[in-house]
Amino acid sequence: MLADFCKTANAIAATTKKSEKERLLAGYLAALDDASLERAVVFFSGSAFPRKDQRTVGVGGAALSDAIVEVTGRPPDEVWSAWSKYGDAGDTVAELFKDDPTRTVTLAEVGETFERLAATSGSGEKKAVLVALLRKLDAQGVRFVVKILLREFRIGLQEGLVESAIAKAFARPLAAVRRANMLTGDIGAAALLARSDALDSARMNLFHPFAFMLAQPEEDPDEIAAMLGAGAFADDKYDGVRAQIHASPEEVRIYSRTLDDVTHRFPELEAAARKLGHSAVVDGEIVAFSDRVLPFATIQKRLGRRKVSEALLRDAPVVFFAFDLLFLDGDVLFEVPLRERLAKLRGIVGSDPAIRFTNQTAIRDGAHVDELFDAARARANEGLVIKAPDSVYTPGRRGKSWLKYKKALATLDCVVTAAEYGHGKRRAVLSDVTFAVRRDNELVNIGKAYSGLTDAEIARLTEHFQATTTGRYGPVLTVEPTIVLEIAFDRIQESKRHKSGYALRFPRIAHLRDDKTVDQISTIDEVRRIYEGQLKREAGSK
Repeated sequence: MLADFCKTANAIAATTKKSEKERLLAGYLAALDDASLERAVVFFSGSAFPRKDQRTVGVGGAALSDAIVEVTGRPPDEVWSAWSKYGDAGDTVAELFKDDPTRTVTLAEVGETFERLAATSGSGEKKAVLVALLRKLDAQGVRFVVKILLREFRIGLQEGLVESAIAKAFARPLAAVRRANMLTGDIGAAALLARSDALDSARMNLFHPFAFMLAQPEEDPDEIAAMLGAGAFADDKYDGVRAQIHASPEEVRIYSRTLDDVTHRFPELEAAARKLGHSAVVDGEIVAFSDRVLPFATIQKRLGRRKVSEALLRDAPVVFFAFDLLFLDGDVLFEVPLRERLAKLRGIVGSDPAIRFTNQTAIRDGAHVDELFDAARARANEGLVIKAPDSVYTPGRRGKSWLKYKKALATLDCVVTAAEYGHGKRRAVLSDVTFAVRRDNELVNIGKAYSGLTDAEIARLTEHFQATTTGRYGPVLTVEPTIVLEIAFDRIQESKRHKSGYALRFPRIAHLRDDKTVDQISTIDEVRRIYEGQLKREAGSK
């Protein structure tokens, strides 16, 4: 029943101990029948559907708000009035419903409603399906159904912990559970295999995405050389879209880092992947590229497009830089050392210039890492990812066998113009800030950041922002422009989203500048000079 799911979820959210979260979930999973088990582990992973299933419910904040208004009879402002208290949609709207444990909704009913939402087009029809479900739910049911619908589960339970709980519930090796989930792309199916002691029967299927292996940041090149040793592979860190290509002679699918199918946006890469002549899964980066790397803003023109026109193909050309091979003609390569994976990758890449092997060099020492970094930046890339030659591929996890090395391009002194309540432990503080530079006598926004300040600084600024609020739009407060921050970033790109006409890539707060006033912040002329210098360096790399 959904009520038991919610009771378990609340208990998991109430503890910070991973071992206790695992114990609570394992006990719950062990008691379920097969149909409920398959649904529950998917829901606890924070999604309506397994990873291999590319369906989406198609319900956003606006659609949800309309349905809640109809069910409760409350105006929209009242529906979201408790947002600052929780910073979470599920917790906020749950306040409008009553607890009623007599309501008996099954996990199957919830799952079937998600399937109907995915199959329904048209806002009116979707709203009707959603309203019908909400009318059956009590406060706890609404809380967790909304969290799943919006993919904002946030109870301190990552998919890795769900895998651990499955292993504990059925006394199976965790590595075997993780492998089955990775190969099938379906944690529900992995749970059923674990229950029946059939994890070894899991087989790799193409055309379901899995989490990408991540690199751990490291700022000291000497430390990088000491940790990974001479001979470690240094790849350029590209400023593009991380992607997996799943290819067979008959079919190709391209998946983004968010595990979305983006094949239709890159038809030239789809065509090139068909020429590989193998069944393969290739990890890499889609980069805007003609005879050199182009700014990220170029590739952004393709993102979000339903159809890519011939003009867009011409104006925003792309290349896929391949840097790992995870599956080849029936062989799963995740646990094969990187040097062997790369040797196989070199053997299949090269027939079409749209798919290229990454720019890669073996490092000698820390000084060489710095030299390679400067060369990568001269090629208009972000920096380096240095990898241990014997490293295995661990989807969705950061490890010390892959290290990323980046340096800020520059810093700007900006003034805060708006502040937004955060999520989770930051739901009661204004931790996300929008900032501006000066253009003549006006302030023009250029970006948003949420990292770099201490908890104490955030608490102090929250009090200040609340006292200097000039307007409110949901969780966002516009504020008097008095707080100056030094903002670090990796590059500048042109942008129509911000009034300044520019946006900062990967902005983060370097310092709180109590010593500066709004009259002393950076100007649009400074931004333009940095941007033009960036373009000159990139042009010089041709």
